[in-house]
Amino acid sequence: MFFDLKAKDQHSKARAGVITTDHGIIETPIFMPVGTVGTVKGVHQRELEEEVNPDIILGNTYHLYLRPQTDILEQAGGLHKFMNWDRNILTDSGGYQVYSLSANRKIKEEGVKFKSHIDGSYHTFTPENVMEIQRTIGADIIMAFDECTPYPCDYKYAKKSMHMTHRWLDRCIHHLEKTPLKYDYNQYFFPIVQGSTYKDLRQQSAEYIANAGAVGNAIGGLSVGEPAEEMYAMTDVVCSILPEEKPRYLMGVGTPINILENIALGVDMFDCVMPTRNARNGMLFTAHGTINIKNKKWENDFSPIDEMGITWVDTAYSKAYVRHLFSVNELLGKQIATIHNLGFYLWLVREARKQILEGTFRTWKDKMVKQMDKRL
Repeated sequence: MFFDLKAKDQHSKARAGVITTDHGIIETPIFMPVGTVGTVKGVHQRELEEEVNPDIILGNTYHLYLRPQTDILEQAGGLHKFMNWDRNILTDSGGYQVYSLSANRKIKEEGVKFKSHIDGSYHTFTPENVMEIQRTIGADIIMAFDECTPYPCDYKYAKKSMHMTHRWLDRCIHHLEKTPLKYDYNQYFFPIVQGSTYKDLRQQSAEYIANAGAVGNAIGGLSVGEPAEEMYAMTDVVCSILPEEKPRYLMGVGTPINILENIALGVDMFDCVMPTRNARNGMLFTAHGTINIKNKKWENDFSPIDEMGITWVDTAYSKAYVRHLFSVNELLGKQIATIHNLGFYLWLVREARKQILEGTFRTWKDKMVKQMDKRL
């Protein structure tokens, strides 16, 4: 993997770069639509390519391991072939999903024993088998197995968990060193910084992760309920330590405003279920604020969903029509909203990139944050 830093903003820590993998280039900053089980919910791969047009999407190790299971993916030749997607894929390690199953899992030094949310069967994730699972899924970028601590989290637990995440990282690296590639392209490994919202722990973890010498690095354990100001403070601490010449990925973030503020702190890569999940609940993101399309005020508003016209749905359908689809629980409403939101998120990071390259990012970012912080 190659990361080429193209420009740095003079008035913030924002950067524009290009990541190159065997499945093509990724222009950063980038937002990765979440394709949890081998699909970005409600969107055909053709629409994803032609309308949303992301350089990379995300798959979920925990969910793909349970269904369709790794033997099916291996028979298919990996997730790219299984879902007919020839661009980049990143898989998370399953650590976050296991964290969210708090009532149904036991964490030990060896790994995590957990109960499937599907049928109650028991499974174990270890740093070693999670590397094997991700090898088989076949993502271009694979993540270290970590423990994502909850918020709030007491200092003693956060410290203990962080050190275990570091020990697990060493086991991941050791296992990958002796594991051959499964398919005819390279896979690249990112470790994950942890440490909850404690500055000294985040510093320690960022230093440990930076010293691992991976081609890119991730920041985990944020966007789990802490105030945005704490998220930004921790991101700032970590980005000041992680090497500048490698991409930085902030996991699971976030709102459009969160994304812009974290780009300003030096983050290059993002993913979040928010644009798709919120779309299915009738929330549309726009450059001028958010719309709850279920509200009665849109009942006879025949103006386009979004006059910016980022994707074809934005001008093809009116707010009144999409509100009607939601009121009668028609699937098409959710699909339209999903394409719109994903298109907007990709527009946002690409416009941020353009502004960084032109040297106008900070002024534009401050204006956009104000504009978007409204309910329409």
